Amino acid sequence: MTVMDKLKQMLKGHEDKAGQGIDKAGDFVDDKTQGKYSSQVDTAQDKLKEQFGSDRSQQDPPQS
Repeated sequence: MTVMDKLKQMLKGHEDKAGQGIDKAGDFVDDKTQGKYSSQVDTAQDKLKEQFGSDRSQQDPPQS
């Protein structure tokens, strides 16, 4: 089992908290780098949210 699999298993059911942590970490990096790498940080945040399932709004669009 990979480290990513273990993390996913630990965070199962707490996707919203994982998303909040990812956002907070990204904001911290943006603050420390004075926004110099904000586009790269945003990309990394999106990828992490996809991995941990915390960005369900983009994955499962609402059914009409």
